[in-house]
Amino acid sequence: MKGRLGTLTTLYVTQYLGIGFITVGLTAILRDGGTSLDTLALLQFVGLVWPLKFLWAPLVDRYGSRRHGHYRSWLLPLQAGLVLTLLALLPFADPTRQLGPVVAICAAYVFLSATQDIAVDAVAVRVLSEGIRGTGNGIQVAASYLGNLLGGGACVLVYDRYGWVPAIGLLVALTAVGLLVVWRLREPARTARVAGAGQAYRALLSVFGQPGCRLWTFGVVPLVYTGAGAAYALVTPALVDAGWSLARIGVVTGVVISAPAIVAGLLAGIGVDRFGRGRLLVVGGAALAVSTALLLPLMNGRAPLVTTVVALCCFMAAYTVANVVLYVVNMDYSRVGTGGTDFTVLSSFGLICSFLAASLGLAVADRVGYPAVAIGSIVLVALGVLVGLGHQRRFPAVRVGPSERVAPPVTVPG
Repeated sequence: MKGRLGTLTTLYVTQYLGIGFITVGLTAILRDGGTSLDTLALLQFVGLVWPLKFLWAPLVDRYGSRRHGHYRSWLLPLQAGLVLTLLALLPFADPTRQLGPVVAICAAYVFLSATQDIAVDAVAVRVLSEGIRGTGNGIQVAASYLGNLLGGGACVLVYDRYGWVPAIGLLVALTAVGLLVVWRLREPARTARVAGAGQAYRALLSVFGQPGCRLWTFGVVPLVYTGAGAAYALVTPALVDAGWSLARIGVVTGVVISAPAIVAGLLAGIGVDRFGRGRLLVVGGAALAVSTALLLPLMNGRAPLVTTVVALCCFMAAYTVANVVLYVVNMDYSRVGTGGTDFTVLSSFGLICSFLAASLGLAVADRVGYPAVAIGSIVLVALGVLVGLGHQRRFPAVRVGPSERVAPPVTVPG
């Protein structure tokens, strides 16, 4: 199991390296080169590929090589594709002058990384038993922040000192480690038939037919993600309004707060396995509410460096704990026969809620102010925790291991 967790860790980290570079590092480089904020905002739209990946997740579950490993046969070309797309960035030493090709390459990378995430999640569903899912998902969440820290922080530091080619070279080298891991991966042999294409796509709906899944997905997830997402969307504009420079904002929000989030993700994963999903959801939700309250001085225009950084670190750590619990329960509802589809559609709904919450939070803040939205976010998170605690008491985690269950007959939610 340690070997499997190590493999998952490497794959999750390497898929987020480029994402961190695109969303944080490249954004900083382009801004430093004079790119307008409107253009930078358009760059962020390539991230919309991730919430839409459920549209092709059934194809990953349906097609694959029995001889070379069903999901390994996807991971090999996908991981190689991540390396190649990053290599394609090497000729663009001044990305501000050839922004079109750079954005196109970034979009290709995001598509490949989203598809790779489907396959890795499906492998995780197969190999992680109920008693170790917390650790596995804690690693997944922590890996996203570590990838952000390396791709968005370390690569920018290398760029600042040595230039574009060494920075991209570092990114390529780190991502290539994942290719070596996939090459050595020995995926457990399938003992059950692979779901047909029709069944794989029907799983997009049948997953909600499981006991309690609709309450979790359409009750708990929107409340927690909307509350947290709306609050975090206020951070950057509030920092700008408080007089922080773009450089300081980039370092703090892209690098500094990632460190406590990594630690929180790992500890939360262990905590879920030891104390249960309900208790950790309460811990994460309570911490999220308190840390959001700590951001109220910032929302009122007061942002001294030390206290603001501490508040942001607390907020991100708390959000990470809650996020780990949400991911674990999503995996509880993921069936091995359609694991990629199930986990993807459930997690994608959370991403969609986060995107909508960010937009809605900013729009509402424009009318009623930052503090009112922050307080509303606390209320939403509290409601989400209460509903989630009731859900866990009524629908405890199914005690199953990484068996070869095939998706049950279709039950369309009504």
